[in-house]
Amino acid sequence: MERQLDPNSLGDHLDRLYSVALTLCGAREPAEDLVQETYARVLARPRLLRGDDDLAYLVRVLRNTWISQGRSAARRPATRPLPDDPEVLPGAASLEPQARLEADRVRHAILALPEQLRDVLLVVDVGGLSYRDAGRALRIREATVTGRLHRARKAVMRDLESHEPAPQALGADPGSVGAVGATGEGQTG
Repeated sequence: MERQLDPNSLGDHLDRLYSVALTLCGAREPAEDLVQETYARVLARPRLLRGDDDLAYLVRVLRNTWISQGRSAARRPATRPLPDDPEVLPGAASLEPQARLEADRVRHAILALPEQLRDVLLVVDVGGLSYRDAGRALRIREATVTGRLHRARKAVMRDLESHEPAPQALGADPGSVGAVGATGEGQTG
């Protein structure tokens, strides 16, 4: 059964769609632009949906828009971006430097995944879609979503563990409980 996408209900999905876009883009402004472009494409003409999940459809359009923008950007001459001012980002000023570093490491680990694994991780863990809805959005079976999501999560964890900074780099106090001294034995403070 086909039905027309209701333009009045698109605002209900803005936050979750923005979360997916932010993970893909890594910065607030490009993510906002991506969501805006996604909505512009969807609203440009009436859309007929086969299922009943608007969010799954919007995530698919967002992903395709991001891929198209990436291809288009690859054809343009390279430019140097202006440095991001972390104080301008909402909420970034309240994050500790370590939390910002960790969030950036997770984002890079996700973006380093092969496309099939990355897409499943984004729509389920970031976008909040169920396995069934993710399968519909990505046009794969639900069992495939489960397998890819498992492999994606393991790959992200492996990546994060392989690049684990030393405790000193994390700001750990060398004299704290469990810190390893020059002798290799745990010290207590």
